[in-house]
Parts: sequence; C-alpha cells; structure tokens
Amino acid sequence: MGRKARPVDVSTTLQAGDPTGLHRVLAPHGVLPQTAERLDTRHELWPDEVRVRVERLNLDAASFRQLERKHHGDGAAVRSEVLDIVSARGKMQNPETGSGGMLVGVVEEVGPESPLGLAVGDRIATLVSLTLTPLVITDDLAGWDGRGEQVPCEGYAVLFGRSIAAVVPDDLDPALSLSVMDVCGAPALTARHVAAYDAPVVAVIGAAGKSGSLCLAAARRAGARRTIGVVPHDAEAALLRGADIADEVVIADATDPVALRDAVTTAGGPADITVVCVDVPGCEGGAILATADGGTVIFFSMATSFSAAALGAEGLAADVTMLVGNGYVPGHAQAALDLLRAEPGVRSLFERRL
Repeated sequence: MGRKARPVDVSTTLQAGDPTGLHRVLAPHGVLPQTAERLDTRHELWPDEVRVRVERLNLDAASFRQLERKHHGDGAAVRSEVLDIVSARGKMQNPETGSGGMLVGVVEEVGPESPLGLAVGDRIATLVSLTLTPLVITDDLAGWDGRGEQVPCEGYAVLFGRSIAAVVPDDLDPALSLSVMDVCGAPALTARHVAAYDAPVVAVIGAAGKSGSLCLAAARRAGARRTIGVVPHDAEAALLRGADIADEVVIADATDPVALRDAVTTAGGPADITVVCVDVPGCEGGAILATADGGTVIFFSMATSFSAAALGAEGLAADVTMLVGNGYVPGHAQAALDLLRAEPGVRSLFERRL
C-alpha cells in the first residue's frame, strides 16, 4: 500500500507569489484569501507584494454593529474580540457577518514586481476588503475605545498583485477619505445603472448613512427623475432633509416589507431602482416590494441574505433584477471623492459621523 500524499503547502511552492494572494493561504489549502480560515502574515514580501504600515482601520458597518449588539455596547469587549479575530485568522473577518472593512496606512516596502504603482511613503487607503488582507496589529488597539467603526492602530498589512489601493488626497482629512473610500463602490455602481435607464425613480434605503448619501447624490447626477431617501426615524429624516440630496424623505422600518413598500409608493414610487444600504438583516422583502416590475434592486449591505432575496422575489412573483453590490467599479474612489467635494450636504453627513 503506497504512502498517502501529503497536502501541498502553497505558500512554500509558489516562489513568485500569486497575484490573488493564494500563496498566503494557510488553511484550507486551495481557497482564495477571502474564503480562507487563516492567512500567512509573515513580514517578508513575495516579489509582487506591498507592505503597508497601518494607521487606521475602518470596520464594515454590518460587522461593527453585530459586535456592538453582541457585547451590549461594551467597547472593551468589542476591542478584545477584534484583536482575537485578527490574531486567530491573520485578517479582520467577522465570523458572524463574513465582512471586514478597509484601512489607511503608509507604504513601507514595495516588492520589485508589484504592479500597483505605489511608492514607499505613499499614504494610501486600501480598496479591497480586510477579509482578504493579511494583517498584524502590534499595539493591542490601545488608542481605540471600541465604540466606533474607525480604529486607530499600529501594525502592518500586505497587499497582493491584484489588490487595489488609492493614494489619500492631501485636501481631505485621512479619516474622512477612509470613510468615503470604504463605500465608494456603491455610488459608482448606482450611477452606472441609473444612467442605463430613462430618468428612473430611485429609492435608497438607509439614505442618511455613508453609502446611502453618496448613492442619492450619484443617482441625481446620473439622471434620476426622482430620488427617495428612506430612513428609520425622525432624527435621520431631519439630517437628510438638511443635506438636500433627496427629492423626498420618508420614514419606514426597512425590515417591515409592507411599511417600506407603502412609504416608497406614497413618495412617488414604486422605484425603478432600489438601493439597499442598511446594515441590518431582514430588508430583502421590503426592497423587492418597493420596486416596480422590470426594475432593479442593488444590495450593498453585508447583512443581506441573498437566499432570502432570491426566494422572496420568487414567492412574490416579482419580476425584478437583483444585483450584489460589487465594491469595485473602475474609477470608483475618485468619483466618490469628487461627489464629496461637490455636494456640501453629503460632506456634512460624513463629517457628522466622524
């Protein structure tokens, strides 16, 4: 009887590295870094990699809210769990939501074969998720109270040949830039689909948040006939009206399908395009009901259950196209930063969050 073949250690056999980061996967072998249970965080670089000295993390909203709810607002417990996740997995990937976030830092070493066009000393924001980025934290998050999505920290991260990063602009606070770049795929994809319609009605659920406010502004600029901003309570409605980026502002519980449908319909719907930007589960049915037959629903929330969306649309006999909000669209970072600069209302909402 022959010997069993031993598993191949990809990290030692791929001497040149793989642009997807496959060589950094420790377990299970053969999966991509985002799916991996643990990544190799060694300090030394493969030839096409870049190492970044981390200054700040921006946790994905769905991930942070889940941790906040789990620990009943105990910031110390949230901080401890984030440290545990990063230590155990070699990356920041919330095991409950599957999401992570992004980071700002300074490039400290560039491999000789890196295609990213970065130079040592560049301050950058990563435009790929922390769920696939090798990450080491060295300061125990001593400067973070665990009560906000932005996490000042010290440590390092590694980017691959197919990673994406953008140099942080000099005219904006780095924390503000990070907030915008964290969600820059949402307005870019929204604008693309609005432009493909003939003056559509666009409803944005979670419209006073980061991605929601940018999506509203992007929809209006791309040619929407009417924009409807959906928020959960009076305080956010007042903020959104003050920002003047929605034609109509309505209050509705996005997890109540009938209430959401009726609110959007009353404001001039149903929507031709509905954009879901809330960070709570259970919004799939309402988004589908709020959308006209032949319309499009774009799900940008990591709290979305895509099985619930697919089965829900089928059960409602709803003829809608449903899209997963891909965080990458060519030119998305610059487009989002330009929106922030051009729209005082959007900027005020972002700065209020900071």
